[in-house]
Amino acid sequence: MGVTEERPSVLSQEQFEELAHLGNRVDESLRLEFINGRIGEKAVPDGVHGRIIVWLTQFCVQALPGMWLFGEQGIRVETYRKGNARPDGLLAPIDHFVEQGEWASPEGVLMVVEVTSTDSDTTSRDRVDKPRAYAESGIPVYLLIDLGTHEVKVHSLPDGVRYESMLTVPFGKTVPLPDPVGFDLDTEPLKSWVH
Repeated sequence: MGVTEERPSVLSQEQFEELAHLGNRVDESLRLEFINGRIGEKAVPDGVHGRIIVWLTQFCVQALPGMWLFGEQGIRVETYRKGNARPDGLLAPIDHFVEQGEWASPEGVLMVVEVTSTDSDTTSRDRVDKPRAYAESGIPVYLLIDLGTHEVKVHSLPDGVRYESMLTVPFGKTVPLPDPVGFDLDTEPLKSWVH
């Protein structure tokens, strides 16, 4: 997979953050992201999506005491932190985001999690743009729970441009999450929630 060509941005990161803040004040269900020079709207999670995040949070807390899977925390991503993402989950120490504000640094995050939605941007956003942005940010593990393909994809070994390793397993199998996460994830429950 080659590097995605970067598009020139119409907005600065500061302008985007102001726009996103105003949008949230007008409509709390509006969730904007700014990746690869483009503004995107993130779909509001549905019941299946929410259940998957609860399950994964419980799993992470049991496997890694002192850590938490934070939902919807904004982070600055891409090279030079010029993008903004609002992942479905960020695995980090429980006090990690205290006093960091709406758009935190990705430093110290062990894993980022996305659960695909059914909107038209999923392929581009979750499967192409975000892996690159998260790798550029140095986040060690990107876990993609792909509801469209019924697969779990584990990206690891970021080299500053892309993830050098990707392991794909179908729902129902156990997948190892590499260090610094360092535990095996049994994906069997996903089969009963996603049809």
